[in-house]
Amino acid sequence: MQKITITLFILFTLLACKQKEKSQLVKFNGEAQGTYYTITYYDKSATNYQIQIDSILNAFDQCASLWKPTSIISRVNRNDSTVVLDEYFMDIFKKSMNISEETEGAFDVTVGQVVNAWGFGFTSRSKLDKNKVDSLLQYIGYKTVMLINGKIIKKNPNTLLDYNAIAQGYSGDILAKFLESKGIFNYLIDIGGEVLGKGKKEDGNPWTVGIEKPAKNAEDASILEAKVKLTNMALATSGNYRKYFEENGIRYSHTIDPKTGYPVKHTLLSASVLADECWKADGYATAFMVLGLEKSKEFLQKKKEIQAYFIYSDENGNLKTYTTEGLKSFLEEIPN
Repeated sequence: MQKITITLFILFTLLACKQKEKSQLVKFNGEAQGTYYTITYYDKSATNYQIQIDSILNAFDQCASLWKPTSIISRVNRNDSTVVLDEYFMDIFKKSMNISEETEGAFDVTVGQVVNAWGFGFTSRSKLDKNKVDSLLQYIGYKTVMLINGKIIKKNPNTLLDYNAIAQGYSGDILAKFLESKGIFNYLIDIGGEVLGKGKKEDGNPWTVGIEKPAKNAEDASILEAKVKLTNMALATSGNYRKYFEENGIRYSHTIDPKTGYPVKHTLLSASVLADECWKADGYATAFMVLGLEKSKEFLQKKKEIQAYFIYSDENGNLKTYTTEGLKSFLEEIPN
């Protein structure tokens, strides 16, 4: 009986010690895909996985980076018949086609030629006029590119794919799977502003991230417009106020309408999307910036699982906001 008592005492002591063992905060920053990343998580062993994460992101660049001549997407764009598509490339392609279908082409990864011509890709800006832009439209159209038996088939060999509107979000999902494979389920991943939060902080509170107020000029300081509580959700924001160029007094946004070949011109300044996966948030945020405010609101009436927060200007140039019902309980606007 004494042995049993001692054994039970040791067992309860060990369990109590284990329960008291706290997870340690791990946080680090780095660079990837031409932008920054910040990873924050809680881990009982306090293991720093930055080396492994850098390796994963570098490998992903070899799939989707337009700035690497040896990447899969660069070789596809050069019509390299020997290129072998990996699972990442094919999965991104399929997901992109789904968003394109749902948004009737507002999201389109075949915009590469026009994005480059406007100077927002990996080449210098061309001298453009209406005839030149119209001539580039023949290379755009998600229905003209297919994935068949592990090969990309283009109707026009000069069509260029561009995964930039979905790649950052997709890479966030990749890192989430890696962390969870290590037993980490409370984390916040931020890759260039595309954010994925899982679980909670050690104090039990949800992860909180900010949505920036659209700036008048690219160099203006960042001011928060709203805060969003993230639990097992991703948030991505697309806007026209940081990346643009001006010519002859006209501002040209980096968001290109695939149907016209021109930078978009409408009142929607920023689209923030909440979704269960980061690639969705990233892709739909881009699509909404093309669709504009009213068409995006119509779309969201049918796509209930996607939530959004729009910042737009009214007829007098004043900033206004629109929040979908499903996001209101997670979002708090900040008085300015």
